[in-house]
Amino acid sequence: MNDPAFNYDEASDTLYVSFAPGENATGIELNDHILLRINKRERKPVGLTFFEYSLLAQKTEIGPRSFPLTGLAELSGELRAIVIEILRQPPVNQFLSVSTYTPSFVETIPITSIQTIASIAV
Repeated sequence: MNDPAFNYDEASDTLYVSFAPGENATGIELNDHILLRINKRERKPVGLTFFEYSLLAQKTEIGPRSFPLTGLAELSGELRAIVIEILRQPPVNQFLSVSTYTPSFVETIPITSIQTIASIAV
């Protein structure tokens, strides 16, 4: 896979990251702010889109912001497994850190935070 291509649209505060420019993809809405584009057949990432990127990348007093991956709950079991596999491997894991929040012994909520993308100044 080649180096990712970046395109930041300042007017909409949207960052596009492409791993395979021009390749057909299925969009997976991870939450209201993050769209993962994948090639389902080949089980590989095509790109990421970050809406309101400056908010997502903004640090807090105690570290990076975390966001629930609410879109995973709406996927079939098979597609959810593919997406989680893609999220945990390069190149996606260079941009998204995925973990879980466990409010109780029986509930686990997948969450993510944005890794610093040095080449983008917002």
